[in-house]
Amino acid sequence: MGRRRNYKKNNQRKTFGARDDTNAQKGWSELPKENEKWENYYKKLQLFPLEQWDEFKTTCQSPLPLTFRITGSRRHADEVLNLFKERHLPNLTNVEFEGNPIKAPLSLPWYPNNYAWQLDVPKTVIRKNEQFAKTQRFLVVENAVGNISRQEAVSMIPPIVLDVQPHHTVLDMCAAPGSKTAQLIEALHKDTDEPTGFVVANDADARRSHMLVHQLKRLNSANLMVVNHDAQFFPRIKVSDDPAKKKGLLKFDRILCDVPCSGDGTMRKNVNVWKDWNTQSGLGLHTVQLNILDRGLHLLESGGRLVYSTCSMNPTENESVVAEALRRWEGKVRLVNCDDKLPGLIRSKGVTNWPVIDRNLEEKKKGDEGTVDSWFPPTEEEVAKFNLENCMRVYPHQQNTGGFFITVFEKLVEEKDESEEPQQKKVKLDSEATVKKERLPRDANEEPFVFVDPNHDALKSCWSFYGIDDKFDKTTCLVRNATGEPTRVVYTVSPALKNIIQRNEDRLKIIYSGVKLFVSQRSDIECSWRIQSESLPIMKHHMTSDRIVKVKPELLKLLLSDSFPSFEMISDNHIDDDFVEKMKNISSGCAFIEVVRDSEEKENLFLPLWKGNRNVNLMVCKEDSHELLYRIFGIETTAKDNPKAEAQKVAQKEAAKAAEAAKEETKETVETKETVETKETVETKETVETEEKE
Repeated sequence: MGRRRNYKKNNQRKTFGARDDTNAQKGWSELPKENEKWENYYKKLQLFPLEQWDEFKTTCQSPLPLTFRITGSRRHADEVLNLFKERHLPNLTNVEFEGNPIKAPLSLPWYPNNYAWQLDVPKTVIRKNEQFAKTQRFLVVENAVGNISRQEAVSMIPPIVLDVQPHHTVLDMCAAPGSKTAQLIEALHKDTDEPTGFVVANDADARRSHMLVHQLKRLNSANLMVVNHDAQFFPRIKVSDDPAKKKGLLKFDRILCDVPCSGDGTMRKNVNVWKDWNTQSGLGLHTVQLNILDRGLHLLESGGRLVYSTCSMNPTENESVVAEALRRWEGKVRLVNCDDKLPGLIRSKGVTNWPVIDRNLEEKKKGDEGTVDSWFPPTEEEVAKFNLENCMRVYPHQQNTGGFFITVFEKLVEEKDESEEPQQKKVKLDSEATVKKERLPRDANEEPFVFVDPNHDALKSCWSFYGIDDKFDKTTCLVRNATGEPTRVVYTVSPALKNIIQRNEDRLKIIYSGVKLFVSQRSDIECSWRIQSESLPIMKHHMTSDRIVKVKPELLKLLLSDSFPSFEMISDNHIDDDFVEKMKNISSGCAFIEVVRDSEEKENLFLPLWKGNRNVNLMVCKEDSHELLYRIFGIETTAKDNPKAEAQKVAQKEAAKAAEAAKEETKETVETKETVETKETVETKETVETEEKE
């Protein structure tokens, strides 16, 4: 819950950070969740029956429930879902806490395949109830490895109705922080590891663009590009020099237009909205929102689909923007009715009439000084043809969510001016005037994208060593340095993005694209490059090599729990004799194991391995180890657990003991030898002396 700091002098000591469970917390006070202007404005709008107002306001004042969605391919997502339903859901149903019944987790009925869930449980219960604490641990681990994503329920709606398919070209115009973009990428990959389409994720703020990379790179998609442009003036992307191909400019099949807004639909999680909200925010953002939507419609392919959305409930940012776009694009675009989509989602229809209220809460008329015509409701004639009722409004009290507005556009006719380019001038947002320029993240890479000749010696050695077939497009490899030489890391991108990168160096400010394919390793082995795990979802389909070995589940369990187990130990315990035999026949370096599961419904595992002279090491991080141990073997861990590190410490201690024992043994041997030698010397001396006397 949001709090505001009250600094008080008390012998010059601060109580910042002090907490207890009473309302009289030292140095803290609750931010009031009240705003008279907001209340008067929305009561005047009459977006729903007035008798629902108290429920609406109370819901807006309460915290959001925890919601998450399960990600990945169908088989992978089904396995994680079944894990949750079988090992957690039964223990979270019919639960009481301190005498009060606790709501069981709820599957969001409108999200496909039951992949989205809601936990309407206070944090105190999650911390103190053993079963909820176990579920929280499960969610943390699965989120860390990318199997689930924490996301507000209503935020999941726009990507679903956009209906992205693996062959689509997709643009997310205002992508940060990236939860919706992640959904778009997942949709692109839902039926294949190598889709022909791609997602271009854009954000106007340079720092947010780089932060977007951190959110999306865990998806390991070669079909993603992150760029940094003002969405109002997003540039045309060149894809061909052939004049027959619409002057060679890219039109997108799908565009998400989730524009900057006043955000009053987020007041359940963003407490500052309560104190900052005023009518001027929506009025001031209206023109920017309209410019972004209009630009998106210019970039949309004929027959393509664009979703316009905001996390605001204000008609000035929603229906008025949509209505003006319909005026400008008369007959060329239409609104799509989604009543048959998202079954189970409680929603309201778009509105056709609303007052325009200025910052002084005075109602304005069209033509008044300082007003913009597009703020105002459509005429009766326009209402009849615009079909604004096809817009979707989701209010917080309808199903315990945030507030959201969603509209689906379909482009019917292509505009005539194909060569139209946006004027590159900057329109300053009201909020931009007060935002200081922030430094980019420390790891932001500003180096160019340079493609490497597939016949380069470094790459040729990799093709041969790993048995990579010719179906893999070897011209898609690139480096991020000015020399263009593969020195540390080689990336790969989808062929379509390669074309865009090469043709638009002077048009696009590209922040990120490609997944790590090869990483430089030791130079004293046969191949000095290893395949990075990020690219394995792609490369596993293109490798035929004796470096890929099928293993038994028992060996996987050992490799997840032990660092550098020796071949001798694996062999002595007969864990997987075939694995040991095959490993001994290949050279040191990067190798792979494949675990065939006991059911066709479960996804096989393909994991990287380091093969040494006498031992092996599974190259997965601690979080992946925890997740696999639990999902495959039912072994629970804590955040502090690190089975491989602990096993390595034990091995090191045993090695140290063995070394010490060997040292002692050597010492004893030396001492024994010295004793024997001394004894022999004495005996020899005595013999000599006796002989001399004789």
